[in-house]
Amino acid sequence: MSIHSTAIISPEAIIAKNVTIGPYCIIGRGVTIGEGSELKSHVVIGSEDEAIIEIGKNNLFYSFTTIGERTQDLKYTVEPTGLKIGDNNTFREHVSVHRSTEANEFTIVGNGNLILASVHIGHDCILHDNIIISSHSGIAGHVEIYSNAIIAGFVGVHQFCRIGSHAMVGGMSQVIKDVPPYVLAEGRPAKVRGINQVGLTRHGFSKEDLRALKNAYKALYLKKDINFSVALEKFKETQSTSNPKVQELLTYYTQSQRGVCR
Repeated sequence: MSIHSTAIISPEAIIAKNVTIGPYCIIGRGVTIGEGSELKSHVVIGSEDEAIIEIGKNNLFYSFTTIGERTQDLKYTVEPTGLKIGDNNTFREHVSVHRSTEANEFTIVGNGNLILASVHIGHDCILHDNIIISSHSGIAGHVEIYSNAIIAGFVGVHQFCRIGSHAMVGGMSQVIKDVPPYVLAEGRPAKVRGINQVGLTRHGFSKEDLRALKNAYKALYLKKDINFSVALEKFKETQSTSNPKVQELLTYYTQSQRGVCR
């Protein structure tokens, strides 16, 4: 373990042996940090509140990140709320990640995520794996982002929205409804512009999958004479939905609570 002399660490924190903690870092009580993690400098993890903050292995925190502070939700009543972070994540400068609002609940960040400078991740969010969020984007409370999604810079995501797997959200977009998986969305408010073909190709999607998703996009989004709900039902009735990616897309629409980007 390498701990700089200026770091302040609560005696109640649990730090693995090979963690590196740089100058002027502060680690509060209730914090657990796994093996191989590194805090550059001026990193704050935890707060003066009762909290449960579990951080896995090989996470990298750059200068001035603030991890596990209390929620900004006005319903918070100084309860012991939580944050869980998996393995192999990178948090760049000035990132903030807040704990949950309610006791015995958690904000969750999965594995292999890259969170770029000045991103905010609000209370009770769930981030799955291998997500990229670019600089200055704000993720409001209770948002769920599925694996391999990419959010460009200066994006605002409204509370309770979902962003599907392998989706791409363009820069400076305003997300107020769910973004389906596999699509490219952009605008204020964000609208679906097409299938995220470049991203899907890079992740090894087959030509058959790409063709099936393109056909679904055309049937759902390019029918100008009928509304989206009617197009969705007609597509289910008349088109083959045996492709697993298309089935996942249709399930996502069915489960949406806020409605989907049109």
